[in-house]
This record gives sequence, C-alpha cells and structure tokens, in this order.
Amino acid sequence: MSDDGSERAVAAAEGLGLAFEVTRHGPVRSLEEAAAARGVDPHQVVKTMVVRVSEGEHVFVLVPGDREIAWPKLRALLGVNRLTMASVEEAYDVTGYVRGTITPLGSLTPLRVIADSSLAGQISLGGGAPGVAFMVDAAAVVAALGAATADVTG
Repeated sequence: MSDDGSERAVAAAEGLGLAFEVTRHGPVRSLEEAAAARGVDPHQVVKTMVVRVSEGEHVFVLVPGDREIAWPKLRALLGVNRLTMASVEEAYDVTGYVRGTITPLGSLTPLRVIADSSLAGQISLGGGAPGVAFMVDAAAVVAALGAATADVTG
C-alpha cells in the first residue's frame, strides 16, 4: 500500500473485519467520471458527508452518489432545528481527510454514522486519498460501523 493517506482507511477496514477491494484511478471531476473509473453505477458511489450538528458535534452521513441529503428528514432524525455541512477545514480537522477523499473508515474522530436506507449491495466508498475507493458490501459496512439507517435523501 502506498503512503498516500489511504493506509489509515485500509487499516480501519481490516480492523473491522470488512471484506473489501481497493480500487485506484486517476483524477475525476464528476460523479459520472468516478463511477466509470470504478466500474460501477453512479448510485453505487457513496458520498461521505460530514454534517455539523452543533459546536464540536459532527456526524457522517452516507448518501448514494445520485442523491442529495433531504435536510428536513435529517433534522427530524437528529431532533435538531439546524444543521450545516462542515466547512472544508472542519471536515479535515475532524476526519484527517480532505474533501473528496473522506471516509468513515479511519476518521481521526469517531463520529456517529447515518446511512441512507437506499444503500444496498456493493458500494464504492471513499478510500482516504484522491482516486482511492473501497468496493464493499453496504450491509457489512453499515453493521461494522454501527450506523443508523434511515431515509435521509430526497
């Protein structure tokens, strides 16, 4: 494994006992390019979003690539009136990963994980470095992370 920032994510996946395959590709500029480079459908590319619940409290939200967070649903689930996306700096400080490479695997700060209930089958999850992703079973990663599942997309 190269020293590109993905080592922490790979070690975390191994530590959780996940069966996974690492995929590596060059730079991509869109969901469609990422899906094509990874040989999957856009729905299988999972975005790991860092959402700020309150000062010092963040959660990971796992969303299929072709969907967006439905903020009213997520606010209701978390029992709050206001949520925001973490800034680029906040997300890095919390996870140790730069935006576009963020994964719940190996985050510097353990965060609650909420997975959209539409995640199923094989998914492509960020791998902690540009052009690195994990092919992993959605149910296995949700269980290993102790993620809550809910309909949080629209």
